[in-house]
Amino acid sequence: MTEKEKMQRQMLYDANYDSELRNDRRIAKDLCYEYNQIRPSDSESRQQLIQKLLGKTGEDFWIEAPFWCDYGYNIEIGENFYANHNTVILDGARVVFGDNVFIAPNCGFYTAGHPIDAERRNQGLEYAYPITVGDNVWIGAGVQVMPGVTIGNNVVIGGGSVVVKDIPDNSVAVGNPCGVVREITEEDKQRSWDR
Repeated sequence: MTEKEKMQRQMLYDANYDSELRNDRRIAKDLCYEYNQIRPSDSESRQQLIQKLLGKTGEDFWIEAPFWCDYGYNIEIGENFYANHNTVILDGARVVFGDNVFIAPNCGFYTAGHPIDAERRNQGLEYAYPITVGDNVWIGAGVQVMPGVTIGNNVVIGGGSVVVKDIPDNSVAVGNPCGVVREITEEDKQRSWDR
C-alpha cells in the first residue's frame, strides 16, 4: 500500500519522506504561489487557476489571496463560496464546504495531525481526518478547525474559535475549545449583529 493510499484511508502515513506526496505538495504549492501573484482584477485567470488546483468547485466562488493548501485535489467547495485573505487548508483528507459558506480572514482547516509520541512523530508519520462544513455557514476571523470535525448547516462560528469537535445544525458556537452558545432562531431574522 502506498503512503498516499494510507493517507486516503485515515491511517498513519509518511508525510515527510514519501516522494509521491512531496511531489503532490510541490505541485499544489506552485499553483498556490501562482494564484497569489495574479492581480485581483484578473478574476478570469484566478477562477481558472483555482479550478485547476481544487478537486471540485461550484460556478460562483471567490478566494482572496493569499491562499495556501497542501494538495488541493482533496478540497471541494460549493456554490456561493467566499474565503477571505490568509485561508489555509491542509487537505491530507477531504475538506468539503457546502453552499453559501463565508470564511473570514486568517482561518485554517487542518485535516493533518501527528502522533503524541515523539518516536513516531519524528519518523514523519501523521494522520489525516476529513473536515466537512455544511450549507449556510459563516466562519469568523481567526477560526481554526481541527482534524475530523463536521460543522453542520446554518451555523455561525465566532471569531478566534478553535473547533475540535462537531458543531450541530442551527447553532452559534464560539470559544477555545469551541462550543455551542445558543441556537439560531427565527428571532435572529429581526436582529442586526449581536450574540
